[in-house]
Amino acid sequence: MRTWILRIARSIGALLAALILFVVVFWIRAGLVERETRESAAPETGRFVQAADVELFIQEMGPPDGPPVLFIHGTAAWSEFWRETMTPLADAGYHCIAIDIPPFGFSQRPATASYGNQAQGSRIVGLMDTLELQSVTLVGHSFGGGATMEAALMVPDRIDALVLLDVGGLNLGIPPGGHTDTTSALSRFMQTPAIRNPLFAATASNPLLTKTITATMVLDAEVVTPELKSIIRKPLVLEDATSSFADWLSYVLTVQEHSLTSDPANYRSLTMPSLVVWGDSDTVIPLAEGEYLASILPNARLSVMKNVNHIPYLEDNRAMLEIIFDFLNK
Repeated sequence: MRTWILRIARSIGALLAALILFVVVFWIRAGLVERETRESAAPETGRFVQAADVELFIQEMGPPDGPPVLFIHGTAAWSEFWRETMTPLADAGYHCIAIDIPPFGFSQRPATASYGNQAQGSRIVGLMDTLELQSVTLVGHSFGGGATMEAALMVPDRIDALVLLDVGGLNLGIPPGGHTDTTSALSRFMQTPAIRNPLFAATASNPLLTKTITATMVLDAEVVTPELKSIIRKPLVLEDATSSFADWLSYVLTVQEHSLTSDPANYRSLTMPSLVVWGDSDTVIPLAEGEYLASILPNARLSVMKNVNHIPYLEDNRAMLEIIFDFLNK
């Protein structure tokens, strides 16, 4: 009996040692790789524009005098994700502008972590002001939906239309005032960088897990091509990329802030045409949330894409574009 217990103890010890070594190796790797500035690493296809408290990196396509369409990405994505969606719209005469929402992509990170809908929405509106865009169509995906909706609620008279793709981050139901939960085990973990950051380096920013993580959000893992993996990894060379991502997630999970998107009653004031697009097999944000969102927007229509999980522009971009073109041309 004692021998059996010792064998189990040794096996557990060996497993823990291997896990710790795995974490340490990728934490060291992150320190060696994450050294570039945003100015040196950003692709030449875009530029930096002052927007409220930060400089946003944006990429543009189409005629500058065309109807402007702003694209807001979701978690861990960046502006390059929209290229295949923007190209046909640009060819059709739209001025397409894809934004890197901090801390993702190449945009400047705020001096103090501020990643709630109010701050992100202010950055979108700030970009509109800097570019002197009097009115725009907003296209938001996934967690970028919160920032998209916040911007629309801030300046509804400047929003021509809304396109909402499997959106989240709407913070519905949070009481006014907001607060930070500092007592839970999750909060204590997220606020302990010495433990948190190495674990993030071994998981969220680990290049070996890029396909595995992305594949959980699509029905067919084959859409996560080598080219897409390269795009996902490109911003991970920036200084402190891992810790910045961890700061963002810490904010998202532990800070409950009150914003315009917190109150469902506010949505009923958005009378501009709205298109809600949802994958019928979304495992990240259930279709029921899309149905609810479409029901409280006064001038919305819901389009459900078949055999699509959470990222329609990767899974069936052609079908999604047909839906968007049909919406914009009416």
